[in-house]
Amino acid sequence: MTTAATASTAATRTRAAAPGPGADLQGFREVQRLAYACAEAVAAQLKPGVTEREAARMQRHWLRERGVTDWFHLPFAWFGDRTAFANFRVPLQFFPTNRALEPGMPFILDMAPVYKGFTADIGYSGCLGLSPLHDRLLADLEAHRELILREVRERRPLREIYEDVERLMVRQGYANRHRAYPFGVIAHKVDRVRERRWSPTLFGFGTQSLKGLASDALHGHRDGWSPLWSPYRFSDHPPQPGLWAVEPHLGFRGTGAKFEEILVVTDSRDPEESAFWLDDDLPHVRRWQEEKAA
Repeated sequence: MTTAATASTAATRTRAAAPGPGADLQGFREVQRLAYACAEAVAAQLKPGVTEREAARMQRHWLRERGVTDWFHLPFAWFGDRTAFANFRVPLQFFPTNRALEPGMPFILDMAPVYKGFTADIGYSGCLGLSPLHDRLLADLEAHRELILREVRERRPLREIYEDVERLMVRQGYANRHRAYPFGVIAHKVDRVRERRWSPTLFGFGTQSLKGLASDALHGHRDGWSPLWSPYRFSDHPPQPGLWAVEPHLGFRGTGAKFEEILVVTDSRDPEESAFWLDDDLPHVRRWQEEKAA
């Protein structure tokens, strides 16, 4: 790891030692790192012939073996042109299929485990073999991470930031694929979840997490904000303090790539403390640092 990366990680650890916006940031970082470790472990096992359903099952088993019993949503896997949500029209198309991985295919692993009452929602992009196009998409995502943090610190309305992200994608020559998500969201709030012995899911989503999101939506509607960060009018408000799972998703023809990680927003007047990424020691960030060092 570079000196800059070490300093950045140390700063993140210092912030996490203090109470976050209604949450213990260390717990959120722990589950986020667990999810990314799962993504890297499963990605290393992918080979031609593995299906999306098998990859999703591998993620579930890996996390359950390490104590995960609840979910914001169950793991997803998308292969080939499904990484760009090609021809997606209805929510059921997001669920894993029997699409088999082939050499040169891009893939995305997406999971949202709840561990010890803390929630993460991550997205990991990879490719089975070499792909200059996929490498370019991953490299170009760095500018989006920087833009989002800068404009959240400026307290720009979420809807305006969304539009600026989309404009940057267009300048880069890409299509905005997070518009294909329900409500076109680029992010949503995450929070603590009460630990229970039995944690059912509904249509792939944890019922406790859905209740929490619905509660946020109810309170937010009353107070003029939304837990969903979208291109629509209900997101026309400054960033709300809390933890946001942010996922800019680029698409170019049949190839898609994204990252997803937690952004912490506070009510501090100090710009650097008003918003920051929960953790800078993540696979996509390390990749960018290694490319610069090279």
